[in-house]
Amino acid sequence: MYDVLIIGAGVTGCAVARWLARYDVRVCVLDREEDVCCGTSKANSAIAHAGFDARHGTKMAQFNVRGSEMMESVAKELDFSYNRCGSLVVCLSEDDLDRLEALYENGVKNGVKGLEIIDRARLRELEPNVSDDAVAALWAPTGAILCPFEMTLAFAENAAENGTEFFFDTEVRSIAREQDGWRVETNNGTFYARALVNAAGVYADVIHNAVCETKIHITPRRGDYVLLDHAAQGFVRHTVFQLPGKLGKGVLVSPTVHGNVIVGPTAIDVEDREGTNTTAEGIATLMQKALLSVKNLPLRQTITSFAGLRAHEDGSEFLIGESAPDFFDCAGIESPGLSSAPAIGEYLSERIASRYGYGARKEYRATRRGILDPKTLSKEEWNALIEKEPAYGQIICRCESVTEGEIIDAIRRPLGAKSLDGVKRRTRAGMGRCQAGFCSPRVMEILARERNVPLESITKNGKGSELIVGTTKDAYAEANDEA
Repeated sequence: MYDVLIIGAGVTGCAVARWLARYDVRVCVLDREEDVCCGTSKANSAIAHAGFDARHGTKMAQFNVRGSEMMESVAKELDFSYNRCGSLVVCLSEDDLDRLEALYENGVKNGVKGLEIIDRARLRELEPNVSDDAVAALWAPTGAILCPFEMTLAFAENAAENGTEFFFDTEVRSIAREQDGWRVETNNGTFYARALVNAAGVYADVIHNAVCETKIHITPRRGDYVLLDHAAQGFVRHTVFQLPGKLGKGVLVSPTVHGNVIVGPTAIDVEDREGTNTTAEGIATLMQKALLSVKNLPLRQTITSFAGLRAHEDGSEFLIGESAPDFFDCAGIESPGLSSAPAIGEYLSERIASRYGYGARKEYRATRRGILDPKTLSKEEWNALIEKEPAYGQIICRCESVTEGEIIDAIRRPLGAKSLDGVKRRTRAGMGRCQAGFCSPRVMEILARERNVPLESITKNGKGSELIVGTTKDAYAEANDEA
């Protein structure tokens, strides 16, 4: 029996769990996948939006601005990558200057600090590779970039360190009202809770509609991306947006906190809630659109493409709060959901604590240390670390210079990695130019050794994605026996 049960271990669910951990409350988080950050939270633009775009007076605007204000201090507390590099919304025609002005005024109303419309000359100082057609831009110095994997994992690990329990490979089958709360039936047993939090991403309408009289509808909106190699580092210095349209902010070009350049997304409504396949048409479209705002973009440096799904609710608004007695929604969390996550976690945890009278946890641990990256150390410090822990002298992923020590840490820490993708999200092993072509066998060996499981059981991303089906020796012996 739990006080609060959270459905969904994406960035919003983990944020609610992290901020709820401040209170003397027993919390669990359920997720149908094998790890945290396996849905929308793992495939997005990795942007902390300043908050000028969300329509004034909406929850999107409220939580975006507050989340942006919180993000830097939260990143320091929880030790995840964050860089307030600023963002630019580029206007490509004199005819659209009134729309740029309207965006500026909306941002001012939302309370975004430091906004400024800059002319062509100032824009080129900030971004030398901006399109020759650019006539002006909205400059937002509070815009930032971050690592969505690190942030979601930081929230989850900090929650776990404060007593929150996580259950993976656990899919909700049914929800029923009990006299003192809720009974949640899953493929992994029955859970009971006083209150439910619905943070189920593109499935949040399914969970909501099973409980609430007023129904909602979520459309999965696919966004295609391409990621450029480190060789493109510095081609853009800030997040470069185009003036937004009815389907969103258009195709952006942005640096990442790890030294790549990301381009995307498209905005394509689909029916398949698992439809994260990329298409040649989608990739071609975003590449073509990206060149409208940034000239000579080195798209031949693309090392991978991917797609994510945004949970677009028909009302184009966040649904946050108590939608039925003891049932709290975090639904319709599309962009700027990543930016808003800390504020949503703060807000909803306070409402739940107030609603049920939960007091502060006496031994709350507010900080967390991330995985040590020895590349941030001096040569002398790294050598000293290797003397103490030789695994930090063994490079496993050549493209990203990830050591065995980092991979071991990723596996052993709270909510440790169980798969290749779990290691990749925590350490970047496999995210480089060769896209895991070199390091996968060694990472699999380390996973098998550290988890004390057979090599054949190691997966790419959970059940059904096993990489080894048998050994050549056994197959040869079997073929000889049949002969």
